[in-house]
Amino acid sequence: MKRGLIGIQMSTIKEKIDELGAYGTLKACAEMGYHCVEVSQIPMTPENVAGMKKAGEEFGVKIASCTASLEPMVPGMPGEYLVSDFDKIVSDCKELGSDMLRIGMLPMTCMGNREKALDFVKRADEMAERLKEQGIDLYYHNHHVEFVKYDGEYLLDIIKNSTKHMGFELDIHWIQRGGENPVEFIKSYAGRIRLLHLKDYRVAEVKLPQGKFDAETFMAAFTGNIEFAEVGEGNLPIKECIEAGLEGGSEYFLIEQDTTYGRDPFESLKISRDNLIKLGYKDWFELP
Repeated sequence: MKRGLIGIQMSTIKEKIDELGAYGTLKACAEMGYHCVEVSQIPMTPENVAGMKKAGEEFGVKIASCTASLEPMVPGMPGEYLVSDFDKIVSDCKELGSDMLRIGMLPMTCMGNREKALDFVKRADEMAERLKEQGIDLYYHNHHVEFVKYDGEYLLDIIKNSTKHMGFELDIHWIQRGGENPVEFIKSYAGRIRLLHLKDYRVAEVKLPQGKFDAETFMAAFTGNIEFAEVGEGNLPIKECIEAGLEGGSEYFLIEQDTTYGRDPFESLKISRDNLIKLGYKDWFELP
């Protein structure tokens, strides 16, 4: 029976790296039953890379993909970028046994400008072709901002239709927030999605401030009650999303929760794991 591998997007547990180190963090993930991670928002220091590699070897934790931006999100922002640190980034991927690299976000300098966004996409696709020569596939992760329309077409669809080397890591929460049905949207990207983000979408109670408040304060509370939820604790059809992803070629299904609202991230990941097991995906937590 065809199946994928369920893992953790490491931005969810980035605070644990400072506490436990990369090795200790991935050991704890494996003990929860997670044997797959996507590296993101983790400094790619020699120590962290070595710790992740050691944990992978000892606990069977697969590094599904690594993360790198094409260029700074804003001019002068420090970090490692494909335009300036190509060899280092490729070396880290190969050291960790990952043949996938993903761009996590559209640069802030390109938001709200069709021409700048398409120029970025053109250069990203050229970089994807360069990475393929190194045996690495490049993927682009969406948020809701790519659901802005230009001439009646979503920016994300424009990106898809104007690239041939770059794939997509679709995020079901952000598709929902963008106003589309995640299941049907995933189907429309079949063949270009080796990675899928599992992130639930929750409508929380409206928390009105105490005492007097004005219309602006009310509207902020009224429209600001959308939350990131543990998988299975929100409103999305998780099983249908997973099956659509699997049918469309997704191999890795990464749980990501941008904030856990004060709950320990490991506790949130246990809730997501338990809910996915209830949905019939117990064997997906196991390495092939």
